[in-house]
Amino acid sequence: MQTHSLVPHPDFPPGLVHAVTARITPDGEWLRLRWRIEGAYKLVVPPFAGKGRADGLWQTTCFELFLQPPGEPGYVELNLSPSERWNAYDFGSYREGMAERAFPREPSCTMRKGEALAIFDAAVPASALPPAPWDYNLTAVIEEEGGIKSFWALSHPAGKPDFHDAACFTGTLAAADAA
Repeated sequence: MQTHSLVPHPDFPPGLVHAVTARITPDGEWLRLRWRIEGAYKLVVPPFAGKGRADGLWQTTCFELFLQPPGEPGYVELNLSPSERWNAYDFGSYREGMAERAFPREPSCTMRKGEALAIFDAAVPASALPPAPWDYNLTAVIEEEGGIKSFWALSHPAGKPDFHDAACFTGTLAAADAA
């Protein structure tokens, strides 16, 4: 299990949200992910839409995982929404060759929100992902009431928010960790 404190992009500060942590846990047939949002008083949670693929999930509160085998140009992007919608994409290289990634079964997504704290859990079928080792990036787009959007990641490159940038892929998961 690896837990990370995400950092907001400096050009898009959050409102009341003051911390986002993310955890990645390989668990046999599943990869378990958890995001914890502190200061979630005005967090916008997309309404329940039922399981299924959807595009544009990042336009409101959404959680993402990017995986890249070390030394490879290609990577996988996984988008997970509190609405239970999701999507997964393969890229041949930086923002090039995008195609939907096949999944043997849908991820499970669960959002719990209290007054000041929200927790988003996801279980992703491990068989849908490339085999470890990986470099990875855990991210969150956080929307708060009033149209405030902040972009959280393990790291940010200079310039605008770009979760696809290799500078963001600072997490590592060894092959032995995935067993």
